[in-house]
Amino acid sequence: MKAVTLRDVAEAANVSIATASRVLAGKGLAGPETQIRIREAAERLSYRPNKFAQSLKTRQTQLIGVVIHNLENASFRTIAAVMQSRMREAGYQVMLCITGDDAEQERDAISTLTDYNVSAVVVVPTGLNSDLLTRLEKGGIPVVCVVRRDPSAALETVLSADVDGAFEGTRHLLSFGHRRIGLVVGRRATTSGSERRAGYVRALDEAGVPFDPDLIVEGPYLPQTGIAAANALLDLASPPTAIFIANHESALGVMRVVSERGLIVPDDLSLLCYEDSPWFQWQRPALSVVDSGADALANLTADRVLQRIEGAHNGAVEYRVGQRVLTRASCRVLPGSHATLNNRHLATEATLSAGTSARTSAQSSS
Repeated sequence: MKAVTLRDVAEAANVSIATASRVLAGKGLAGPETQIRIREAAERLSYRPNKFAQSLKTRQTQLIGVVIHNLENASFRTIAAVMQSRMREAGYQVMLCITGDDAEQERDAISTLTDYNVSAVVVVPTGLNSDLLTRLEKGGIPVVCVVRRDPSAALETVLSADVDGAFEGTRHLLSFGHRRIGLVVGRRATTSGSERRAGYVRALDEAGVPFDPDLIVEGPYLPQTGIAAANALLDLASPPTAIFIANHESALGVMRVVSERGLIVPDDLSLLCYEDSPWFQWQRPALSVVDSGADALANLTADRVLQRIEGAHNGAVEYRVGQRVLTRASCRVLPGSHATLNNRHLATEATLSAGTSARTSAQSSS
């Protein structure tokens, strides 16, 4: 069926295309009877304006591009949901692009969003398409990175306080008497991977615990990483007594290996996860986590997108959202240790880096 065009509406109302266009755009410049006739014709013909064609003329759309890796990760799901809700409230629609953390898919997605003249782009960057993102920014399309920074581009970025979160998570396990703590973490080429690793190492150093590189397994954000990591760690001659799973997706793989090996959490092995998920608290035992503040992260990102569209920008700025340790039931005091732990600490949630901070990218740690 042929789409109804503005020409069809104009002919039905017996006016020029220019007059029909002005009236339907709310610009008036026609008598009351003519306006009523044009609107009735548009309604009768079920006319819908071609937003894409309009954007080619005005170089403005009501579309916001959101580029994330997957929808399995709880933080990514939250970002997508919050952006959709907040942008809709502001009169925008979201174009969601899933890239699987693949640079080529990311490049295709950014190119498509550019073709559609989106009003802004939110991206969890791979770090391998800095040229495209920089070109968007210089071309007047605001770009806000979230969860990761792009190290090769001066772009506004919203991050969790990952160094502090991993530091407090590791210190939490150390306070239970654990000294051999396995870490399953993202690649060091990523912001979250490098910063969570740094927080873990810093906590060990401050506690005087020797660093053992065999206790760290890095890999992509996938359940398969958790499977490989858990098997590697538990096959060590001196396996860890606790595992800190510092990326959400890998937790699924670690839990599978723990179950297949018949290990009981926390009696045989303490587990601490990163990024909270609804099913973590329903798991038995409920899983302790470092909550990365996904909702606050997503809402701050939405705030910045809307402010950037309105022209509020003072150069490349980095924002940080605080994290907290949620103590549940998957960690226990290591038998025979000299851990000193009070009941109040076990029953409360420790809040880390409360609030949100901002600083220029030049002052940020890498």
